[in-house]
Amino acid sequence: MSQRHDVRTTEAEWNEAQATAERLAGVYAFAGTALVVVLSMVAAFVATVVASGVARYLVIAGLMVLCVGPIATAMVIGSVKQQQRSHEFAKALQRQLADVVRSAEDEVGRREVQVRRQEFETRLANALEMAEGEPEVIEAVERALASTLPASPVEMLLADNSHAHLSRMASSSPTGEPPGCGIDSPDHCPAVRRAQVQRFGDSEELDACPKLRGRAQGRCSAVCVPVSIMGRSVGVIHATGAPFEVFEEETIQDLGTLANLAGARIGLLRVMAETQLQADTDSLTGLLNRRALENKVRVARNHARSVAIVMADLDNFKQLNDTYGHETGDRALRLFAQTLRGSLRGQDLVCRYGGEEFAVVLPDCTAGDARTSLESVRANLETAERDAGLPVCTASFGVVDADEDEDLATLIGRADAALFEAKLNGRNRIVVHNAGGKAVTPETPATAAPNENGNGSPTTNGGRRGRSEMPSIVAAAATD
Repeated sequence: MSQRHDVRTTEAEWNEAQATAERLAGVYAFAGTALVVVLSMVAAFVATVVASGVARYLVIAGLMVLCVGPIATAMVIGSVKQQQRSHEFAKALQRQLADVVRSAEDEVGRREVQVRRQEFETRLANALEMAEGEPEVIEAVERALASTLPASPVEMLLADNSHAHLSRMASSSPTGEPPGCGIDSPDHCPAVRRAQVQRFGDSEELDACPKLRGRAQGRCSAVCVPVSIMGRSVGVIHATGAPFEVFEEETIQDLGTLANLAGARIGLLRVMAETQLQADTDSLTGLLNRRALENKVRVARNHARSVAIVMADLDNFKQLNDTYGHETGDRALRLFAQTLRGSLRGQDLVCRYGGEEFAVVLPDCTAGDARTSLESVRANLETAERDAGLPVCTASFGVVDADEDEDLATLIGRADAALFEAKLNGRNRIVVHNAGGKAVTPETPATAAPNENGNGSPTTNGGRRGRSEMPSIVAAAATD
């Protein structure tokens, strides 16, 4: 606004100068004409008095030159000065117009940069928001790095949840080789420690980052932009270039935008993952809880050809708790959970179902195969307890094959009935039931009448025979 006001002021001065020049020209013309007429009459009168003939004309000419010459000279000088002032106004106006044009061009350039940055930020935010997990976020970051610095190697290093180790999460390079920053911890990175952008013109300069020296590509320049998650600097975007190469401020700002948005999205996903993990995990053992197991079993049964269901129970756990205390009991539960998790496959689902009872779902596995895996669990448990200095606490297992038409509650009931039979038969053993609830040994075919249990008696509760249904003396003998 001030520039436009200055232009209007100068234009008004220019118009006033032009008007003054026109007025002076009219005044000079009228005054000059009148003065010449008056002086001519005076000169003629004087010449008539003092001379005659040809001499009179000479006197008139001389008087006119003496009188009109200085006046004409003064008028010419005034006109020249006025013209000079007009030229000065014109030059000043031209300079100001040029300044305004340059300012307008600069403003247009700034607005174009701002619009481009806003568009970049909006598109990046949309891409990160659509990313459902951290791997998809990293993929979006790599695309953003490639578009921001297409001609330079650039990478993003992030710390893990412990904030102790720094590793490369994303990279982009025209040669396929990342910058190769050797920093392995956030505490060792100047940009992370200072939480501000670091620029290094030459890796051999005195105040250059020591991690820039000794690289295979030789001397280089670098820029490092810290990445913050939940207000804490835990990573860095690191780019390199030729020695003394200057990274444009616009590029550095884009990297800063990328660092902020990516850090915020990754932080949110990690918090959500941690919250979900806490919601799905038993706090004592770290295994799945019952609700999480129910959700994951649906997915497992949709993709597996066969599924084995196992119910496991620590033997004499109540006696262990009463004798050695709840702390020892908790240690025994955690050790059993670790043994289960360490002895089974990665895709097997292990859940603390309640108290000392555990549920295991083994996709693409039959009950017979599960028996073999559980035998290793029993052997590993004994070794683990001995190494941990815990009292010996064996485990019993009930195993069934899942039928496609059975829901999880029914399957758990059948497996629990097999577990109960293992308890009745002396504990520390594995009992496999077929679809009819009959115990199956490794040599016995897994066939039985569909409505008979292992004792040949009808089943109840969809195959799950509650312990309260047993005769009281038998139930008392089976109680842990």
